[in-house]
Parts: sequence; C-alpha cells; structure tokens
Amino acid sequence: MGRIHRLPLHLANQIAAGEVVERPASVVKELVENALDAGSTRIAVAIELGGKKLIRVEDDGEGMGPEDAQLAVERHATSKISRPDDLGAIRTLGFRGEALPSIASVSHFVMRTRARGADSGTEVRIDGGQAASIREVGTREGTCIEVADLFFNLPARRKFLKSDVAESTQVSRLMTQLALGYPEVGWSLTSGGRRLLECPPAAGLAERFFQLFGERLDLLELRKEAGGISIHGYVAALGDHGPVRGSQNVFVNRRIVRDRTIAHAISEAYSVATIKERSPEVHLFIEIPPDRVDVNVHPTKAEVRFLEQSLVHEVLRRALADTLGRGPAPELQLSPFEGRPGEPQPMTIPGVLAGATIGSRWTPAPYPIDRPIPSAAPAVDPSAWQQRPDGSRWSQPQAGEAGTMQSGSSGAIDTGEMTPDTGGIKPMIPLGQFRDTYIVAIDDEGIAIIDQHVAHERVLFELVMEKLTAGALESQRLLTPIVLELSPPQRQALAQNAAVLERFGLQVEDFGGDSVMLSAVPALLERGECEAAVRALAEDLEGGEPGARVEDALRRIAATMACHAAVKANYPLTHEKMRYILAELRRTAYSSVCPHGRPVVLRLTRREIEKNFQRI
Repeated sequence: MGRIHRLPLHLANQIAAGEVVERPASVVKELVENALDAGSTRIAVAIELGGKKLIRVEDDGEGMGPEDAQLAVERHATSKISRPDDLGAIRTLGFRGEALPSIASVSHFVMRTRARGADSGTEVRIDGGQAASIREVGTREGTCIEVADLFFNLPARRKFLKSDVAESTQVSRLMTQLALGYPEVGWSLTSGGRRLLECPPAAGLAERFFQLFGERLDLLELRKEAGGISIHGYVAALGDHGPVRGSQNVFVNRRIVRDRTIAHAISEAYSVATIKERSPEVHLFIEIPPDRVDVNVHPTKAEVRFLEQSLVHEVLRRALADTLGRGPAPELQLSPFEGRPGEPQPMTIPGVLAGATIGSRWTPAPYPIDRPIPSAAPAVDPSAWQQRPDGSRWSQPQAGEAGTMQSGSSGAIDTGEMTPDTGGIKPMIPLGQFRDTYIVAIDDEGIAIIDQHVAHERVLFELVMEKLTAGALESQRLLTPIVLELSPPQRQALAQNAAVLERFGLQVEDFGGDSVMLSAVPALLERGECEAAVRALAEDLEGGEPGARVEDALRRIAATMACHAAVKANYPLTHEKMRYILAELRRTAYSSVCPHGRPVVLRLTRREIEKNFQRI
C-alpha cells in the first residue's frame, strides 16, 4: 500500500488556515480587504474578548447572490483573477480565494449577504469546516460575516493567542492603518460594546490623518513623483524628540506592506543627516504601476517585490532627503510669568547687546532707494579664525577687513531685503548670547534660540563631508607627537580604519604595548582637542558593526571631528561670529539637528508670543 494519500478537505483547510489565520487581527484583515474589494463605503467591525469569542465584519458592498455565496466558501474560488496573466498585475487586495474557507475551518462561521437590488439574501453556516446550512434570509444589502470561537477545534493554536487586551490592540492598530489607507471609506470598531474607532468618510488623506492623529505639527508632509512612482505622506522631522522606534505605516498601491528596500531607504535618508540610530515615524503611500510590483510573494500578502528595486529605493531616499532638509526648527510653548503680586521682578538677559536698536526688517518689499540700507558684516572665512597666543579660539577680523558685503556672500542676511523662504532655517538677526552658550536671534516669525556648539558642529560636519568628496582634509604634522594608551579593541578598531583616518588627516601609528602615536592631525583641530578626539573615535569605531560600510565610518568620524572642533559652550562670541554661524547654518542641508541628533534651534513663534500677551 502506498504511503502517499490525499488529505481530507477539512484538514487541508485547517493547514491553509495556519498560513492565513495567525490571530484575530489576521481574520479582520482578510474580511475587511474583501469588503474593500467589494466597493464598500462603510465598514463596521465588532470584536469580543479580543476577537477570540466573536469577530463581526459588516459592509455595504455589492454583496453576493446564492450561487456566489456558496462558491465563496470553497477553496481557490475567487472573483479577482481568471487567467494567468492577471497575476502579473494584481489590482485588488485579495485574490487567492483561500481566506473564507480557511477561516471557516477553525471557527463557527456565519455569512449573510445580499446583492444590490436583490429581493432577499443568503445565509451560509459552517462549523469547523463542515457545512451546516445554506438558506434564504432577509438581510440588508452588502455582507455581514461572523466568526465565533476562533480555533475552538485547534486548542494547540488557541493557547498561543495573547491576552484579550493584546489581541484587541492588534485589531485596533490594523483598523487604524486601513482607515488611513482608505480615507473615502467610513470605519468603526467596537470591542465589548466600547467604541475604539469612529471615522466618517473623509475628503482626503489630510482630513483622515487629522481624524486619527489630531494636529501633528511635528510631522512633515512629503510629495514626490519620479520614474513613474508617486510618493506622498507624512514623516518625522529631524528635530523630532519622539521615540527611537516610531510607528511606520507603508502602503504600496494602498496595500499595507513590510519591505526591506523601503525600510533601508528610510534609514539611509535619516542617517545622512545624523549618525543617531533611529526608526522614525513615517506614514508613506507609494503608487506604482501594478505590473512593476509583485504582491504574490507572501501567504498573507504582507511583503512585495519590486521589478526595479534600486529605482524605488533612490526615489524614496531622495524624497525623504528633500523633505527633511526643509524641516523647520522645533517650536517652544510659553507660560505667563507668575511673580509675587505688587512686587516688581527685575529680569536681565546676560550677554544681550546693551542699548541696541534694531529697526523693522520684516517689510514685504525692499527698502526704498533713498533709505539707508543697514550695514552688513563681512563674510568671515573660518580658515582666518586662528588660535591666538593667549589661547582664544578665533581671532577678530583685522582693521580694514570689514568691507561692503558682496552680493551672494555668506552673510547676506542683514540687508533690508528678505530673501525668499525656502524652508528650514529662516534669515535671522543675532541679538546676543545667553550664558555664553546660546545665541538669541530674531526672524520674521519670532524668536530663535540656537545652541552655538551644535550649530557650529552641523556647519563643520557638512564642510568636512564636502571636502572628503573632493579628496582628503588638510593635515598638519605635530612637532611633538602625542602618545595615547588605548585598549586592544580600540587599537584594533583604529588599525582597521587606518585608510579612512588618513582621509581625515589623522596619522595613527602603533607605539608598542598599549600605546599608539598620533603624528598628524586635521588642520581644523586644535592640539588640545586631538587626544580627546582620537579617544572618542576609538570608542565610537570599537562599538561599530564589523564590516561596516566606508560611508558609515566616514560619517561617524566626521561627526566626532566636527564635535571636537566646534566652538564650545560657555564661550563668548563676537557679533560677527554669531552672524557667521547663523549664515552658514542656514546654508546647510539639515540645519535643524546636529550630526548626533540633538536639536540646533528652538523657536518661539510670533503667534505663541502674541497669544500669551493676549493680543490674539
């Protein structure tokens, strides 16, 4: 007698259910996707005990007649495809014809459906894969499916389900994603009689996003079309202080997916601006011709494969980079000062220019010809900021150097004419320093507070990366080499990255034992910073992953070098130096954060100020 035999139908359905039905949320996903394919405009979902006891999905779609209702619960019966060519350009959410029979094989299943315009409907009952009854009933147009006692006949599967709260959370998260992807559809979700989600049909994505998440000023809107690919959505700004791992909702042709190509493009776009590791919050909608994406690569259709994978990656990466570069600085909120009644509270701001008078620069048109244009500081070349004998970091501009600002120079922010807003940092006028650490400045929309160290760090980081693309940084040999003692892993990390360090102008040699000798350093580093910079580099490179890309190593080293070369906190700046930092910062690509992810600028908007002074 042969060993191979044909499986009974109910057992085959239970095995198929293992691929399609993982938990109650999987059931909801399959049933809701069928409802969307049926042209529904309203979908109501109800669950009890996290979906273990009951799942009910009701829609107002086109419904089914008696024959279609009977065929729908049979394996491999579908209305979505009819010939092999259809698999090359899937335009629906479901198409395999396995969902209903698989779900019915592991539950008490009831389906009531009525086609549009029909006089009556059809009810199909299935208990654990065995047909119980099919009869004519009176029901509303559309389809209502009830799934009770999920996995009642598979106790081994049921015991692996999470708690009722955990399963309800999964269903709620899924419904939120589906509601986000289909704003034209009305959605509701109830759990044990408690309303978890209620979204009436919306006019578009912006309205639906507000329904679900409220006003999110911390997110940036993204739009990009290139290479036949359209991308739009919302992404976290660089200065966002949210969780390191935020929620990521990615839709490809309105299908919720997880894709490594997309995840890598997101990670790379953020890593260009900062070396801080994070998985930012994004809500992305990618539209691509159906024949250029394969959705039939995963049993639950959660993954896709792109025909032109590198193109999708590059378009998305550039779209994110452009959007992040336009991101504004984080905004602060004020609270009224509460002093003692009848007792005046003198308040001073250390470091602000005494007696300074600054006229209004916020006129929409340029200054009249007969009106004098405010004087502008000259563009200061950072290479001219050399160390003085007294140890100060930068030298003052010499007499006669402060000539007239030329058109297009780096300091052209204080002319009477406002430059067009291109997003990101606006033109600012520095007022002074607070505690010799923060630059206080104003622009046409409020007050800005800039951390001078991280602002200069961002400027130097992009300067270093720009020079590295053309070759190597300028290096200077030390008359007296610096000897450092490092741990074996740190020495090995430096040795493995010797070629990269030479591009930065660093020459590190083995000095025997636990010591290394530093004989050449980048010109932008002071001698006093060299030892600390090399130690920081050794620790940073030691913690890196083996075989990391050269580009990643370059960014990490550049960030460390920029941090040690930048002006420190508690360091007084002249007015010209403050203006130079602000002008250079505005020209950087990602001016809202430093390479390590710290915010550069905090803003008090004009609206926030006027609101607290009760002017509006």
